[in-house]
Amino acid sequence: MKRFSIFIKRLSLSQQLFALIFFFVTFFAAFFFVYLNGKVDQVIESKTFSDLVKTQNEIADKLRLNMDYYLFFDIENSSITNIITEGNKAFYLGEPNETIDASNELFAAMVEKAQASRYQPQTYTSSGSQKVYYSVVRINDNSTLMSFTRSEDLKAFKDSLVSSVINITVMVVGFFFIILMIWVAGLIHPLNQIRNYIEKVKVGLTPQDLKIYREDEIGELADALVSMRKELQKQEQTKEDMIHNISHDLKTPIATIKSYGESIKDGIYPYDTLEKSVDVIIENAERLEKKVHSLLYLNRVEYLISQDAEGAITNMKDVIEKVLLNIKVLRPDIEIITDMEDHVLFQGKEEPWQICVENILENALRYAKSQIVIHLHHQELAIENDGPSIEEERLKTLFKPYEKGQGGKFGLGLSIVHKVVQANHYQVYGENTCNGVVFRIVAKV
Repeated sequence: MKRFSIFIKRLSLSQQLFALIFFFVTFFAAFFFVYLNGKVDQVIESKTFSDLVKTQNEIADKLRLNMDYYLFFDIENSSITNIITEGNKAFYLGEPNETIDASNELFAAMVEKAQASRYQPQTYTSSGSQKVYYSVVRINDNSTLMSFTRSEDLKAFKDSLVSSVINITVMVVGFFFIILMIWVAGLIHPLNQIRNYIEKVKVGLTPQDLKIYREDEIGELADALVSMRKELQKQEQTKEDMIHNISHDLKTPIATIKSYGESIKDGIYPYDTLEKSVDVIIENAERLEKKVHSLLYLNRVEYLISQDAEGAITNMKDVIEKVLLNIKVLRPDIEIITDMEDHVLFQGKEEPWQICVENILENALRYAKSQIVIHLHHQELAIENDGPSIEEERLKTLFKPYEKGQGGKFGLGLSIVHKVVQANHYQVYGENTCNGVVFRIVAKV
């Protein structure tokens, strides 16, 4: 079964369509010529016996009322042959002068089987392989009515019925085949457009606009690809700008350190005294260290959240208290208010969560005017500051990498937060409040 599934998946849509049509036609051919053909025989035989018995009973009732009825019976419009026996004589109904020889093969068989089966409807196959449907009913103590019809009389009806069904089926299958061909063609063309579009993007070419005027899943896929390409272009441009800015920022302290070092080596103090000149070198080295540390920070977070954290649990209150000890000295003028429940457990390892909380609090300290409020309750963490509101457009891109806000450093802090939160199956969002801005981390619903 697995090999068959793999084989099917390797076929193109057109090949899958032809395979489906072949299977469909084969199935219905077997259905018609094996199953339906036998069922038609059963239905026709059942209908034949029903009509035979009904007609025979009508004739028998009239004969019981008047035995002379057989003289006036019209045989021209009937496919059923009727035989009357009176004592040792037997003749066709409507033809009293045409007697039947008792040695007649069919007549003898009907008499024999009718007696054995207590006059139930029967079939008889003659020596010439012709099938006969017959029924026998007693008129009185001396007379019997035998009615029969031959299978050759029903063959034309059966052939006509089967032929009609087959013709209708062929027409329906042909119609659906054409519809399926049109449908598959309508799928293949836009899929080829999408494939060509992806191939051009993959090799770095600028593809033409992907114009697929559909509102189904294929249209949605095409729109998503175009949107993804635009987003990648935007991120690539932002990343290039960031690298350019970082390069420029790194170049300045490196150049300062180099020039001051060379000057001191030559016995010249660029900043009045040796101590002041060395302080400038140390200050620029620290500045350089912070910039490099920020870049390494992102790689460390990527590593941490890639580790298997299944089943790991973190006490979020302990994490927040550790972070507060380290960062509240950065701006002692900011009041930090906490409203935290004990033993609030979050899924995931402690270190990534610590980095996440640090980044949110550092961001809050950067913009807060006088106060930061931290709320920690069951499966929810909210960090609010009374800084300026964030523009609505900016709220949509807060957690995208390399998106740097006003006063930001490299545009990576909130992106790291988003990565940690998503990796541990939570969600994070920012929103404006009447007093400032709040960032919330909640469990996914």
